[in-house]
Amino acid sequence: MSPRPSLLLLLGPLLAAGCGAEPPSSGNSLALELSISRAVADELGAFQVVVLPEGKSRRCGDLQRSCLHQQVEPEEALVLQGPDGTKARALRFTAGLQSGAQELAVDIPVGRDYVVVIEALSRSTPPRFLGSSCNYLESVSAARNEPLIAAAITLTPVECDPTFAP
Repeated sequence: MSPRPSLLLLLGPLLAAGCGAEPPSSGNSLALELSISRAVADELGAFQVVVLPEGKSRRCGDLQRSCLHQQVEPEEALVLQGPDGTKARALRFTAGLQSGAQELAVDIPVGRDYVVVIEALSRSTPPRFLGSSCNYLESVSAARNEPLIAAAITLTPVECDPTFAP
């Protein structure tokens, strides 16, 4: 069984999209910082993280236009593991922004050529797609991984249920 490094997500409602210092990288974890607009913070209910292989063959602009599950088959996504041991192709984390940041940990398989999609979901039931961040990830190693600063969430609310099938 191969090691599964953690992808550490640092989420914060910053007005300056995509700006900020690199978060520290430690051991096998991969740090990721994501910026969102304060305008969406009141509606924000959760973040959904999906990692797709063959990243270079995918266009982030296309993936960000609407709910990811409408664009890819569930079996295309890598199986991720959350800090509580939950395994799924899409991990959902309740938004709990405190002091402008939130930390999330996701274990992803060691490999190359990924795209990491983080969707912002509304508090409503069913949730609405508020926008997403799409990020190319060249490689994840079993050793130390440098931080990945995520692209700012593109606010493009779309009337679709972003629920990603298990």
